[in-house]
Amino acid sequence: MTAPAKINLLGLDRRALEEFFAAIGEKPFRAAQVMSWLHHYSIDDFDAMSNIGKELRVRLQDLAVMDMPAIVHEQTAQDGTRKWLLRLEDGNCIETVFIPEDDRGTLCVSSQVGCTLNCTFCSTARQGFNRNLTAAEIIAQLRIANRALGRDPKGERIVTNVVLMGMGEPLLNFDNVVAAMNLMLDDLAYGLSKRRVTLSTAGVVPLLDRLHAACPVSLAVSLHAPNDALRDQLVPLNKKYPIAELLAACKRYVADEPRRRVTFEYVMLAGVNDSPEHARALVKLLHDVPSKINLIPFNPFPETRYARSDQAAIDRFRDVLMQAGLVTMTRKTRGDDIDAACGQLAGRVRDRTRRAQRRAEPRLS
Repeated sequence: MTAPAKINLLGLDRRALEEFFAAIGEKPFRAAQVMSWLHHYSIDDFDAMSNIGKELRVRLQDLAVMDMPAIVHEQTAQDGTRKWLLRLEDGNCIETVFIPEDDRGTLCVSSQVGCTLNCTFCSTARQGFNRNLTAAEIIAQLRIANRALGRDPKGERIVTNVVLMGMGEPLLNFDNVVAAMNLMLDDLAYGLSKRRVTLSTAGVVPLLDRLHAACPVSLAVSLHAPNDALRDQLVPLNKKYPIAELLAACKRYVADEPRRRVTFEYVMLAGVNDSPEHARALVKLLHDVPSKINLIPFNPFPETRYARSDQAAIDRFRDVLMQAGLVTMTRKTRGDDIDAACGQLAGRVRDRTRRAQRRAEPRLS
């Protein structure tokens, strides 16, 4: 008879950890103790949890694990960007990227092995989709980065912000992503504020409303076009949830906090979406949406049919937006010399979907 699989405690947020301890006849306060050891102190040994009795530590060794992906490879770019290739238990690999800035350190976290959405300008999409990551595999990326980066001279963690902008569409792995974000926000784990955790989505509209109710972190939306005809080509999900529905959901997301804004990501593709006319259409589109716009220079990858807009075109586009009163910034390309820039994450995904051949519309049942 096969022994039951041990549960990975890394993926349990506070409520789930309390339920775990209740199920084995322990008091709920044990969850707070173990969560602190796991995430605040990053302990890997149950015996090191000194405020827990020996009998319970032995039970935990029998029932649970604290497993993390293995680091296969680590690279550091000339600008200080760091990328980790991580191997999961089933042999799949994902990538995680740390971007240092003068005033923050941002970790870009993956939520899926590959991606289902097939955005035409994204390298990850060409790899197809394998599976969702578990909550433990998502939060482990932050744990691994914190260990690798250490703390600053004041004793503060180097990672100050987390963005779910790595491989995958986070909303299509809703429960695991929310559990991981709850850990990011919990004071006993990583203690990040909601404004320092950002979920980036292509616009799975029904799940945006669920996210607001469950864990209203900062929101970024991959827009990339000012009209449905063009966005249908760039982001096929738009055929299911067109721009008007998406923007209505965005306005609902920030309606109860007047000072909050949705960040709209707009990759700059030469001759495709980067003309002043496109910029003026974007102004009209977003005139009543609390927003800020990130213009993202396209990061090329092999066999892509797109090219990066030149700087003059990006500046013209930005100026149209800013003159209309829209808060706009051009994202600095980081880590492109190690394929760690936006849209370049691919990992070593085993494509069981034949994505490159089928190029089919995503199914979101």
